[in-house]
Amino acid sequence: MRNIRTFSSLKNPVYRLYYGGMLGQMAAMNMQMVTRSLLTYRLTGSAAILGMLALANAIPMTLLALFGGLLADRIQKKYVLVAGQSSSALVSLGVALALSFGYLSVERAGSWWILIAASVIQGAIMGLMMPSRQAIIAEIVSSDQLMNAVALNTLGMNVLRFISPALAGLLIDVYSFEAVYYTMTGMYLVAVVFVSFLPLTGTQGVMGQGIITDLKDSLQYVWRDRTIFLVLIITLVLVVLSRPYQFLLPIFTDDILKVGATGLGVLLSVSGVGAMLGSLLLASIPNRRRGIMLLFAGLILGLALIFFSFSESWFLSLALIAIIGFGDTGRVALANTLVQYYVSDDYRGRVMSLLMMEFGIMSFGVFFSGLLAEAIGVQWSVGGLAMALTVISIFALLFVRRVRNLD
Repeated sequence: MRNIRTFSSLKNPVYRLYYGGMLGQMAAMNMQMVTRSLLTYRLTGSAAILGMLALANAIPMTLLALFGGLLADRIQKKYVLVAGQSSSALVSLGVALALSFGYLSVERAGSWWILIAASVIQGAIMGLMMPSRQAIIAEIVSSDQLMNAVALNTLGMNVLRFISPALAGLLIDVYSFEAVYYTMTGMYLVAVVFVSFLPLTGTQGVMGQGIITDLKDSLQYVWRDRTIFLVLIITLVLVVLSRPYQFLLPIFTDDILKVGATGLGVLLSVSGVGAMLGSLLLASIPNRRRGIMLLFAGLILGLALIFFSFSESWFLSLALIAIIGFGDTGRVALANTLVQYYVSDDYRGRVMSLLMMEFGIMSFGVFFSGLLAEAIGVQWSVGGLAMALTVISIFALLFVRRVRNLD
């Protein structure tokens, strides 16, 4: 019976179409996670430029996320997804062609600006598309299946965190960086095919009002609803303090662990294994005590990141990053579920856009940690943020009762 519950949302044919589209998109995004950061580091050797790359992605994502929420509440989410995934395919193809024709190479000084430009465009696409991708789940499945559907969505993403980075690292070492970008283009097109078969879903709750009025109304709603407000704030803190390590991993793998591109892919893949286990656990358990589980996920992340930051052992780092993946998937799935479960239907898209904005804001933390890494070293930069995360998680567990008691 447990297995039946774990995968119950996949009995829904519409959810299966959504799931196929998600797998195509996330396969490309996870390959990009390895490829873009490593390519930038190989071209520049600079932690600060790695931080700039994250910032280039963050600014448009953060600025446009609220407008993405408005799109999700105004028009059919299917159309937003098709447009966004098609645009992502064009961006990946553009970088692939730049590599193939030599416009992006070590020999061309300053050519890394192409990656910065691609990050800006991709950030804009994500800001406009991701609120629809998250909010559409509640229109596909029933409320009692929401936790299961979100957890399975996270599971699929984490399976790709296991497969895609290792594949990307292998393609880089055996073939070239452009081989990865051509593969990513194909994956985005697969996503477009799946999503194009989705039926139209839900209704639009915001029509005929001005954009500024709609945005102001959504912010007032979040401020009035203290549960939603606190979950968003806690998620923001967890994201900003925990996620920078992913963008700085090329420094760990090239300079500290000395395992190269393949090792970077393996490290991210092992993180995906821990994340898969966390997703399976969340898909199987009852809809209870989700608030305290979110806070414990932050504590697990903080402690594991502290030890990972100062580890110089390959095998110890592998074990720790599996724990990091476990904690990270708990943070993602639980925050997403709690927001979708407690939000009013009329505000779902706009509130999910605020959740997506936090991932854009996270990149400001990456930029700061990149500058900090230049000054005091990457180990103290990532480790210091992890120490702050641990302290804040303990404080929230002890004193933020409203979130701790959420089911």
